Amino acid sequence: MYTGQTDQPCCLCDDPETTARVDLFPRAVQLLKNGDPIAWRDIEGTISLHFCESDWSLVSELVLEAGLSPLPRCNAARASMVFREDFEALLNDVRDEPDQTPVERRLTERAEEQVDAYGEDPHVSEHDLVEAHIVLDAAAELGLDEATA
Repeated sequence: MYTGQTDQPCCLCDDPETTARVDLFPRAVQLLKNGDPIAWRDIEGTISLHFCESDWSLVSELVLEAGLSPLPRCNAARASMVFREDFEALLNDVRDEPDQTPVERRLTERAEEQVDAYGEDPHVSEHDLVEAHIVLDAAAELGLDEATA
């Protein structure tokens, strides 16, 4: 019996053994490889990208040392996300598009706090810093830094 989402493979190399996860807002699916056909407004909650140990080392280096985003190389088919149910087809009714700004605002605010606290707060790890930079870079690329302010 299926009781929930299964473990996701590494979004870069498809390795089933993952050690790191990054959570992003739904609109970021547009930045992922093969993410174009996905209707980001139908995603509920966050998108989770999983990385194997060797790819996480590479992602950390790219983000922290080179200032590059790994998202264009992450395969959307390997991301974990939940889609809202298609009641429109079932009931022949059109629902309003969900408002994703609370999720976007929450993730970007948390990312900004983690960047500011890194080095001073022992609870903010290097992983948190890398995830924060990925979230903030995605928000900037999508123009959300002005829209959610």
